[in-house]
Amino acid sequence: MEGLLVFEPRVFNDERGYFFETFRHEYFEEIGLKNTFVQDNESKSSKGVVRGLHYQIEPYAQAKLVRVISGTVYDVAVDLRKNSPTYSKWFGIELSEENKKQFYIPRGFAHGFSVLSETAIFSYKCDGYYQQNAERGILYNDPVLNIDWKLAADEIMVSGKDLLSPDFENAEINFEL
Repeated sequence: MEGLLVFEPRVFNDERGYFFETFRHEYFEEIGLKNTFVQDNESKSSKGVVRGLHYQIEPYAQAKLVRVISGTVYDVAVDLRKNSPTYSKWFGIELSEENKKQFYIPRGFAHGFSVLSETAIFSYKCDGYYQQNAERGILYNDPVLNIDWKLAADEIMVSGKDLLSPDFENAEINFEL
């Protein structure tokens, strides 16, 4: 999908452990991304937790660069850009402490993840500040989107707030490509 990027960092391993750059602004500029990240977030979740699908409407939309510090998640982005050829389609990828992949999600996408390991620590950089009045969501198990969260239905734990999210057809979406 246009705008989604997966980064596989160069990791240096030795007997002490490992080292890698988690972010380098000049690299983003070289590939044409002009984001200035202004807020870092981190969450810890238990196996079966599904967080999302979250986004902020314009003019407060956020691009995110996400990664897993500990554990394994299945990360999902849903295209909410109404004139996009992939509108309402989703992309999912496994992110883990082992593969160290990072996932860039531009503005105009909803985002969520499910925890596949016993626990997971998840980190994300945002290019816009959290704005409570612009926060929106889509129900994680929306039948139109039909996302496979890689968990059995009886394993899934969702916050009460996320359970109140509207389905895709009734969500407030104001993004254009």
